[in-house]
Amino acid sequence: MLLTLASLVVVLGVLIFAHELGHFLVAKAVGIQVLRFSLGFGRPVIAWKRGETEYWISWIPLGGYVKMAGLEEEGMVGELEGGKADAAIDPARSFDRQPIAARMAVILAGVSMNVLLAFVIYTGLAAVAGVSRFAMTPVDSIPAGRLPAWAQPLLTLHRGDRLTHVGDDSLRTWDDLEERIEKAPDELRLRVAGRPEPLVLHLPSGDTAARHELLRAIVPLFPARIGPVAPGQPAHRAGLRGGDVVVRINNDTIVSWLDMVARIREQPGHPVTLVVLRRDSLMRFTVVPETVDSGGKRYGFIGAGANPPTVRDRVGLGAAIVYSGRQTVAQIVNVVTSVKRIVAGEASTRELGGPIAIAQMSGQAVRLGLDWFLNFLAFFSVSLAVLNLLPIPVLDGGHAFFLIVEAVRRKPLTPKLRMRLTQLGMLVVLGIMVLAISNDVLRLFR
Repeated sequence: MLLTLASLVVVLGVLIFAHELGHFLVAKAVGIQVLRFSLGFGRPVIAWKRGETEYWISWIPLGGYVKMAGLEEEGMVGELEGGKADAAIDPARSFDRQPIAARMAVILAGVSMNVLLAFVIYTGLAAVAGVSRFAMTPVDSIPAGRLPAWAQPLLTLHRGDRLTHVGDDSLRTWDDLEERIEKAPDELRLRVAGRPEPLVLHLPSGDTAARHELLRAIVPLFPARIGPVAPGQPAHRAGLRGGDVVVRINNDTIVSWLDMVARIREQPGHPVTLVVLRRDSLMRFTVVPETVDSGGKRYGFIGAGANPPTVRDRVGLGAAIVYSGRQTVAQIVNVVTSVKRIVAGEASTRELGGPIAIAQMSGQAVRLGLDWFLNFLAFFSVSLAVLNLLPIPVLDGGHAFFLIVEAVRRKPLTPKLRMRLTQLGMLVVLGIMVLAISNDVLRLFR
């Protein structure tokens, strides 16, 4: 519990600080008077003043704000932000007196800092520890029914066989296997540990799709070791944790992750007994897989992610930057897609999580290891950036929308209208927070 709480404090503290620091630095740079920099809402627990700016750590740890001249009186929003600041206001340096471009830069600085933080984390991990790759493991299975005629030699592979070379190139990771097969000549030679002769496959000439089909046909064998467990899902409710290795389900011995998934999919809505290895002890859990309907078929689902063996490939700074850019963009796309699915009604609002869910996920990430935790921190930083860009008054996206309207109309919205929209936005945000926290509480008692 203490580790979970500590990880939550670190995650929220770092991300909120980075976000508000972005607003603060850019506001100072464009000449706006900054009255207060606060981590948290409400009245301060710790407060000090330097120059014209108050610095607070406040008692409601669900966000933060930068109070700027011209934005210091916003009704109930102003009360949530601890009321008026003590410093005298310089009208010439108020937010509304600045050019639209300067104000937009201030508004977007917070989300930009969160995206930059994610990019820096990914770059640091890649440059210092290396890029994470799936380790080259033995073969689990070959789906015989889907193999084209040219790939039939793969059927001689058995569970546990280890591919060691493609041609003369040795294999260390599954990424190596993918790259070697994509670049290999049409006569492909796969060497298998313990066999004197390679498997020879004659690929259709120039057919890239055939090479991808071949890669999909070779299923890796890795332990049924559990990674992240989704809060409120059957695995979480049963007490399973990241790092647990499933060794038996009911009376069946589990050799691989594929084994585990197959057994669980066969038991939708029926209790199954899992025997797992946790550190040095065998433990028994009863899990009832949720029933999922897909394409007219029903299968079981417990909400546990995989935790396959990985290795780190050392790369130069340039390659680390390119890799990190791709990772950051991919995470942005993932979060935007998730938000679109909820807004479109394609996903349930029950998936929304509040501070309890964040604490549970951050605690899991810490227990899985530093790289898991840093990746979670980067992902959550991107999530915070995307959610802050929603066009809801109070959020950065709402303020940006006000500025766009002002640019189109060539005059700002009236203070009265802006205050009413801001109050409405606050109610929407509070409603979302109540829903998320309610989901958290319901998950605890499911």
